[in-house]
Amino acid sequence: MPELPETETIARDLHGAIACVRVESVEVVRPDVLRAGARKLNSKLAGRTIQRVWRRAKSVVLSINGPSHVVVTPRFTGALLLGAPTVPDAYACLRIRLADDRELRYTDVRRLGTVAFLDDDAFAEWSGALGPEPLDPGFTAERFSGCIRGSKRAIKAVLMDQARLAGVGNIYANEALWRAGVRPSRRSATLTAREREALHRELTTVLREAVDARGTSFRDYRDAYGQRGGFASRLQAYGRGGEPCARCGRPLKSSHAIDGRATVWCAGCQR
Repeated sequence: MPELPETETIARDLHGAIACVRVESVEVVRPDVLRAGARKLNSKLAGRTIQRVWRRAKSVVLSINGPSHVVVTPRFTGALLLGAPTVPDAYACLRIRLADDRELRYTDVRRLGTVAFLDDDAFAEWSGALGPEPLDPGFTAERFSGCIRGSKRAIKAVLMDQARLAGVGNIYANEALWRAGVRPSRRSATLTAREREALHRELTTVLREAVDARGTSFRDYRDAYGQRGGFASRLQAYGRGGEPCARCGRPLKSSHAIDGRATVWCAGCQR
């Protein structure tokens, strides 16, 4: 599932390529991906200009003059691809024809992703329900501590709670906890100030490194041009259950006990 680095990569690519470009028309191929306000999308977007493409949490936001916003949440197999309008795609859900004869296509094999159309008030309500962004300049160790302190839930589950912290998913929660030496099942409230500082540092560092590598690709994730991300080769925990820990050499453990998601950790050096 695309997380912060992957959706950030897509948003940056698209902003550089289609900001200030006018929408010519919209074809909805699979209406089951449409959510709030997205019915009759062609009449809402045709003739309007894409002012900005950016990311909020794990969603890509196309801000349109008006003002309003198209919020695309790719989830497991969704992708926003930019190219020629003649490209065949059996999984295309939405085709946005641009005035310069290019096409922005939302494609989704399993159709678990969503496309919403929100005015400013609805967008503010949606965004306001999300936690702070880990890569914002104001996201200090103190603010991070306030996000996770006091919870009796497992720290990994707290990191992935979008109402507490926006954009962090399973891949980078595993990686940050391994780097910080914190066991994923630890109750968040038991972390010391030093451990919270270390986790803040490692979380923001791994997210920035993954953005620089244009995300992590295993099967489905592709950037806006259909290319794979390059961070998978640098993963030290996620997907490596049973392999030796790069820090202490003990076999990494793997479990689905926390929220049913794959958790990988080292019993030797994560406390």
